[in-house]
Amino acid sequence: MSDQLGTLDDLPQEYRDEMADAGVAPLWPMMRNVLPHGAPNPVTRPGYWNYDALRPLLLKAGELTPVEKAERRVLVLSDPGRGSGAMQATSSIYLGMQLLLPGETAPAHRHTPSAVRIVVEGSGGYTVVSGERLPMEEGDLVLTPGGEWHDHGHDGSDPVIWLDALDLPLFVYFEGSYAIEGPLQAQNNRPDASEVEYTAAGLVPSRQSGGAPRRFPMMRYPWAQTEKALRQMAAYGDTAEVDFINPETGEDVLPTLGFTAMMLQAGQQDAPPLRSASCAFHVVSGSGQTEVDGKVITWGPKDTFTAPVFSRLTHTAHEESFLIRIHDRPLQTKLGYYEERPR
Repeated sequence: MSDQLGTLDDLPQEYRDEMADAGVAPLWPMMRNVLPHGAPNPVTRPGYWNYDALRPLLLKAGELTPVEKAERRVLVLSDPGRGSGAMQATSSIYLGMQLLLPGETAPAHRHTPSAVRIVVEGSGGYTVVSGERLPMEEGDLVLTPGGEWHDHGHDGSDPVIWLDALDLPLFVYFEGSYAIEGPLQAQNNRPDASEVEYTAAGLVPSRQSGGAPRRFPMMRYPWAQTEKALRQMAAYGDTAEVDFINPETGEDVLPTLGFTAMMLQAGQQDAPPLRSASCAFHVVSGSGQTEVDGKVITWGPKDTFTAPVFSRLTHTAHEESFLIRIHDRPLQTKLGYYEERPR
């Protein structure tokens, strides 16, 4: 392919005007914008959101705007490459920090995008998904898949805050993003599936009927179980990473987004391969720093940061640390182009 393509300025103004009138444009002056050589040229830039800075703003939002006037009281984490107000943390991932105060209820709705909640702070909150009441404790990962009815409530005494991760940008791009509101759901009178059917790895309810497994059989992934698994792996090797999966199929929890928990020992350094997936990291606990394409991000407990596609990442833990990586590998795999390159 040629490195020197013709430009619009090479074309006579009369010809450009004729093309504009006809509703067409020449490809060659724009080709490198959409097909750069060798690797993508992302708009996304590394982002960092300090929780200690966000928390007072969230609590102030709780004072200024009742949940009835917000529906979902959220501060959006906007990609620096797209500017303040962008509904994207990366090209495909939306992130928002949501607050629910004691006694509040966020109304029921369902929408085309899928969402995952990572609980950042507080106790006593819950999410109801298709009638299943899901407790929300720090570090838990709670699913609200696209098309499923869900609402939130809070029976505790202190604020509950969680990080929302959605594939919203994809549905906005497809012009397929919308929501439907409804009444609060009746709640099942039993614990959620993570406490009944899926309490141990390798075990699922017997399929005596021979029916197909449910698409989303488990909606809550308790952090206590995740941390236990990571610690067990770390005790017998340097790499401690686990993927959150559908226990019936082994596939990622959502069709478009994947979630991976990782543990770093104090002083440990991790340098993953270059990945075609964009990603966000949420720090469950610990502190350290990550170099993203030469930019050093120093992070602490409950902070969040992002990395564009094919970023050169180096994580260094200052103390024992646990992080959850949010990524779009599942979608890229389905499209047949997920790629990893050596550093």
